[in-house]
Formats: sequence, C-alpha cells, structure tokens
Amino acid sequence: MRLFLFILFVSFGAFAQNNIQVTDLLKIKSVGKPSFSPDGQKFFYTVTSVEDDPDTKGDFVYQTHLYVGDVASKSSRAMTSGRYSISGANWSVDGKSILFTRDLGNKAQVFQLSLAGGEALALTNSKVSIQNPVISKHDGRLYYTSGISLKDFYVDSIANPRHLIPAWSLEKPKLANSSFVSKAKANPNGTIEEVRAYLAQNEKDKKAKVINRLQFQEEMTTSGEIQLSTIYSLNLEAGAKAVALNNPLHRWSDWEQLDANTFLVILPADSLTHPDKVLESQIVRFDAISKTYKSVLMKAGYRYSNLSINNKGDQVAFFESKSTGVSNPVLKVMNLASGVIQDVTLDRVITQVKWSADDAKLYLTPQDQGAVPIVEYTLATKKFTTLTSTIEGVLGFDVVGDQFIYAKTSIENPSELYMLANGKESRLTDFNSIWLKDKQLAKAVKHQFINKLGQTVDYWVMKPIGYQEGKKYPLVVEIHGGPTAMWGTGEASMWHEFQYYAARGYGIVYCNPRGSGGYGTPFMASNVKDWGAGPMADVMRVTDLAIKEGWADTTKLAVTGGSYAGYLVAWIVGHTNRFKVAASQRGVYELSTFFGEGNAWRLVPNYFGGYPWEKATRAVLDRESPLTYVANIKTPLIIFHGENDLRTGVIQSEMLYKSLKQMGREVEYVRHPGASHEITRAGNNRQRIDQMLRTWEFFARYL
Repeated sequence: MRLFLFILFVSFGAFAQNNIQVTDLLKIKSVGKPSFSPDGQKFFYTVTSVEDDPDTKGDFVYQTHLYVGDVASKSSRAMTSGRYSISGANWSVDGKSILFTRDLGNKAQVFQLSLAGGEALALTNSKVSIQNPVISKHDGRLYYTSGISLKDFYVDSIANPRHLIPAWSLEKPKLANSSFVSKAKANPNGTIEEVRAYLAQNEKDKKAKVINRLQFQEEMTTSGEIQLSTIYSLNLEAGAKAVALNNPLHRWSDWEQLDANTFLVILPADSLTHPDKVLESQIVRFDAISKTYKSVLMKAGYRYSNLSINNKGDQVAFFESKSTGVSNPVLKVMNLASGVIQDVTLDRVITQVKWSADDAKLYLTPQDQGAVPIVEYTLATKKFTTLTSTIEGVLGFDVVGDQFIYAKTSIENPSELYMLANGKESRLTDFNSIWLKDKQLAKAVKHQFINKLGQTVDYWVMKPIGYQEGKKYPLVVEIHGGPTAMWGTGEASMWHEFQYYAARGYGIVYCNPRGSGGYGTPFMASNVKDWGAGPMADVMRVTDLAIKEGWADTTKLAVTGGSYAGYLVAWIVGHTNRFKVAASQRGVYELSTFFGEGNAWRLVPNYFGGYPWEKATRAVLDRESPLTYVANIKTPLIIFHGENDLRTGVIQSEMLYKSLKQMGREVEYVRHPGASHEITRAGNNRQRIDQMLRTWEFFARYL
C-alpha cells in the first residue's frame, strides 16, 4: 500500500530520490518519555510511529510502543508491539516491571509488564478509562486517575455512595443543583418533575445538548457536560478493590504524594464558584485519613501547576502563573517546613523539571531562542549551567546521578534517543538516522536583527536543495502560531515541512517575531493590542533580509502559516501585495466572532483588554481583525480548516473565504472532514499529506 501511495504522490512531479519526499512523513518515528530505572541500570522510552491502518485500506494510524534498554551496553529493544498503543509508562518501585495503560478497543486499563518476560498482566478492569498509573514509593499501592461526568457521578452508587452534589452552582437558571437528581418517572405528559426526567433522558440519549456552562467548546465538539477526575488507589494483592482517594467534586488538577497518608494537591481557589469561572488556584496539604485539607499557598490573581516534590520530601517545585494576561509561568521552590519560597529567575517556558539526587539542583528544559537545552540550576548559588546544545531541542529527559537520557530533535534528525555521561553525548537509537542516511537535507542558518522596539529578533534561512550560486529561487515565508510558540532548530513540528519545501526547490525563511515565546515575558507580551502591524513588520523585515542575500526571486514570494499565523498571513496580504501567493491555515480572521466561536476565546480579553460588547475593546478588535481589510486582499489565497476545529472555529475561514469569493478574488477553500486544530501536527496522516500537497500545488500555479 505504501508503494502505491508513493507512486501516486511522486506522479505530481518526480524529483531526486535522495531528497525528502512528502511520503517520508510516514517514516518519521518520535521518541518520547525516557526514564531511568530506580537503580539507574536500565531505561525505557516510547516510540510513536505511523503504520498502515489494519481496518482501512490506504489509511494510516499512530502506534506508540515501549522500549527497554541497558545503560551499560546502551542497547534497547521493543517490549510491546501490535495495533494497541501504550501510554503513561512508569517504573515499579523495585524496577523489575513497568506499568502503563493500554486501550484494547474498549477502555484503557493499567497493565504491568515484567522485565523477566511474559505477557503484560491487566491490573485493573474498570468500566471507564484509566490514566496516569504510578506505584507509590511510600506505600507500594497503585494510584491512577479515571474520569466521570458530573451527571453520571450523581447516579453512580459506587463512585458516589453518599449521593454528594457540588457546593458550586451549576448555573441552571432558577434551579437548584439538587434538581439534577430526580427519581421521577420520565413522562412528556406528566408533572413538571416527570417532564424534567423526560428531558434529562433526551439529553442522555443525545437528542438534546443543554449548555449552561461558559467553557462549553472542546477541541472538536461542544458539550454541556462537566468532567470530574477521581484518584484511586489499589493494593496490589489478589482480590483487592480500588479505593477513591479524593472527592472528585473538589477538582484536583495536580497532586504529589509526601508520605503514605499525606499529599500535596492543587485545588481551585474558590470552591463555591462554577469551575469555568475560577481561574485562580491554590496548593493545599491533604490528609488521606481524615480527608481534610490545609492551605499551603494561595495568592489572589495567580494559579499553580506542575508540582514536583524533592527526594527528601521537604521541598516542592511548582509553577506560578498570573491567571489573566500574557506572561511566562515562574518556577518557584518552597520549603514545606518554613514556607520560604525561592524564585528560579528564568523567564522562559520550562517544559520539564527534575530534582538532582541530593536535592541541591534542579534540571530544567527551557524554551530559549529557538532551542530547548537541559539547564542545571544550583539552588544555593542560584547559578545556571547549560548542559546540552543551544541549537537543538530536548523533547523529554531523565537523570540519575550525572547521567542524562533524553529525546532530542535537530536539523539533521527529527527525533532520536541520546545519553549524556561525563559531559559526552552519545546517540542510542537509529530510528530516523538510517532512512535519512542518504537524504540531502537543507541547513537552517540563524541570523538576528533589531526591530523598531529595540528587540533582537532571531530568524533562520534555509536555501533550497541543489542550490547553485547565481541562480534565483522562490522563497516561502513560514510563520508560527500561538502567538507564543517558538520556532528554531530545536523545535520538531516543522522538520518535515521545511525539508519538503527545500527539496521542491524553495528557499525558506522563518522567524520568532515579537509575541513569540523563548525570549522572556516582555518580548512575549509586546504584541498585546498589536497582533497585526507589529509582528508583520518583523516578518517583512526578515523577508527583506533573506532577499538581500541575493538568491531569492522577488517575483516568486509565498507566505504561509497556521492558527495565529493563519491570522497573520491574512493580515499581511491585506496590507501588502508583495507576495505572489499565500496559504492561511486554521486561522482567526474576525476577533469578535472568534470570542464566541473558538475555545481559545480567552485570548481576546488577555490580549485586547476586554470583550466585544465593550465599546473601546470593540474598536481594538475591529482594528486588529484581518477581515476589516479583506477588500485589500489581492494575493491568491488558499484557506485550510479542519471541519471539527473548535479551537479557532470554522466560521472564521468561512467568513474570509465567502468575502473573497463574493469580491471575485482568486481564492480556494479546503475543509478536512473530521480534522481538529492539530491536523498538521498529530492529525490523520492522509490529511497531513493532502494539506502539504495542496499547498505546494497551489503555490506551483503561481510560482
């Protein structure tokens, strides 16, 4: 089947076999979640690959499987295989087995795989899916999370034996929360209680969707349901039954175990307000025996996340974020006895935090200027030391003593596993290096300039494969989304697309304009109330600088980007005719409508200071909306949107397309059925290939 697709796709235009091809997307394997065993002698990691779909001919599925390796020999082997992926892997306390969840086509359950051999054994048999299994080092019990809807929780005698109802209002006008629990018989012609029971049955049977909550838009659908999470513990003895650790109505968002009976937990700051309206949180200490809470930290206007308790159990690292506005989370370390808090003064998005064995250091992976290195932070001296490359990206790591194991992306290879010991790095896997061995790759060269705000803006230029001095080439300007995303040679999601366009004979330039992550809060917040003109100025400046190198054909310029970058593409072509062609993907084009349509609607108050019904804010939203300038768009434009994308919402692209079509402009609109906002990163692989080919084909009409 892959041979057939290869022939089909190459028929669009054959090119050198040692260049990156569109179907090479299907070869990329992604390494994830490396972890040392408790004794530091072994390690595991996961590998996600794209495989032929066994149920649909010509389609593909993602599969994630577990690999286990030996530190001494640096060799590893697959421990799981087949169509059923695994997730949430963790070591047992003795390091002799690994726990993970696996969905066998019904509900994800916890399995335990012994390193001594044999099949993985199911540890749970729940009627609902289970996530995040871990065996406690404090009491040897298995802890895991399972979800249940609030409506189901009401009537579930096992999950809710005391028939609890929330203290916070469900905001159903003129009805108390207790009215949701009715013993009346459903009867459309009966009493008001019987009619309510009938209406409730219609909701259960998916004949109606009643919404009373603010945050009702999910990634791919709308829902009035409120989901609750329960933490269960299970004694690993024959016949043992799982026991609920928490009341799910308390809404734990994160937790860590301090000892056998004590936990640190993050809860909403307000327990009496509807969950959708509580943006602040608090850290509390939970006693599992008395089921009582004691506040540890709460501050007005802030929320907390990512608890990480040190090995001694006397300190906790966590992130503190402002509940509104635009800023990076701040990493903090609290002494649990004294309450003294130390700020880790690194103004970056930090993707992972690990404690050293002696608790004297933290190991961090900050997004920094296009890279994601491992950084060592010494608590006593407050000194930072960068341990890995500053032009590559660590995608996940673990540490034992002075040894690190990590997944890494680079311009030469999208993903492999590496080890760092005694300051020396070694590659442990060849998942991508083998098929890349004979491929020609374009190199990204980093440059900088100073923008009108006095900020240093990084940008990267990639010349086309087969570049010859003195020839002119088309140039594609690529823009990232977010707007707080960060691109660079340490970011993996665009690896294939950039290489594919370079193989097609295009040069590429991309940058981190004002508003990007990886450069600190002031830089990231410098596009507040300025989503369009300021970032456009940075993008156009890097376009000019790439052209200044002398090889770009100024009559063959293209611009493309997705999400916020879809917005910026539409803004740019509404303010300049320099581009010969453009592609706008899953974008936002009318900000007042976006407030109602997209589940990322909080970007509106956070970036523009208010809401569409407020006169001053509405003026800003109109000024900053690309649709306001749609009559100026003369550039041929292809617009993409996933049919089920509710992060930005499909009405956004429909408004842009319909406006251009009505004016008789050169425009094409592509909808991908069933696709979400993540279509180009983790979507259906046929659709990922389809979008890339359609973009290239549309560009080829004009370039």
